Order: sequence, then structure tokens, then C-alpha cells
Amino acid sequence: DMSKDDIDTLPGNLDSFKKLICTCKKCPLGETRQNFVFGFGNPQADVGFVGEAPGEQEDLQGVPFVGRAGKLLDKILAAIELTRDDIYICNVLKCRPPNNRDPLPSEVEQCEPYLLNQLRIIKPKLIVALGRVAACTILKTKESLKNMRNQIFKYAEVDLIVTYHPA
Repeated sequence: DMSKDDIDTLPGNLDSFKKLICTCKKCPLGETRQNFVFGFGNPQADVGFVGEAPGEQEDLQGVPFVGRAGKLLDKILAAIELTRDDIYICNVLKCRPPNNRDPLPSEVEQCEPYLLNQLRIIKPKLIVALGRVAACTILKTKESLKNMRNQIFKYAEVDLIVTYHPA
């Protein structure tokens, strides 16, 4: 398991960090992915959106939230006068699980330090977990989405709120 000290030795720049981890094979998903899906957006974003894992389109294009859910996300952002260039968006897992199944705890364990380092670099003021699976994965809980909404949690010392997945 990666300790806090390990994370402190990781690059403090998103591009160098991406180069360092984009060939990751720590879990079996590294063998089945088309593309490693690192994340996208403003490296100084105030708001970080976190989904559970890449889907089929994301795996093909190597960019998070490019399928139907991504188009809806863009509309949601536009409604609050933001674009993808204002926010940062990534997933807990950087590789697509076969048939879009939920992430396994073993996969999360290997991949979560990457997410934590991304958040350490970006320093968002708020994290928005997109959907129940992402929220439960990050917060290590089995709560319902209904119970998690309208609450403020802490993750990596940052306020986190939970909302519906744009799918």
C-alpha cells in the first residue's frame, strides 16, 4: 500500500505525474484497457469532479466523460456558466472495468493513491462525487445516494458533496 510518504515523492505536476503512471499494470485492468484515462481540465480548478471508472467511449478516447453522460455533464456545467476548462474531472479508476462492472476493492486500493495525488496537485476547494458508486468507493461506505446527498463530507481534507451521475 502506498503511504503518505510515497505520495509526497510523486511529481507535483499533472503532466509529469500522468507520464509516470500511464503505463500502470498494478491491477489486471491494465491488461484489458485500450487507454489509460488520467483526467482532464484545469490543473488549478476550484472544483474537482470524480466518477467511478472509465466506460467504453472513455476507454477508446482516453478522456473522461466523453460518452452520453459526458454530453449531459457539459450541459450541466453550462447551466452554471462553467466549461470543462474551468473544472477538473477524473475517475477513481483510470482503466475501464470489463463490461463496465463496478470497481473491485482490490482495484480501488491500487488506484486510489493516484486520485489522491491528482487532488494534492490540483488543490480543489470542493470535490463533487458523481453517482453512488463513486461516492461509496471514495467514502468507503454503503450508504444510499439519497442519504449522502445534501451532506458535506471530507476527502483528502477537502469538502466533498455527492450528486447524481450524469448517466
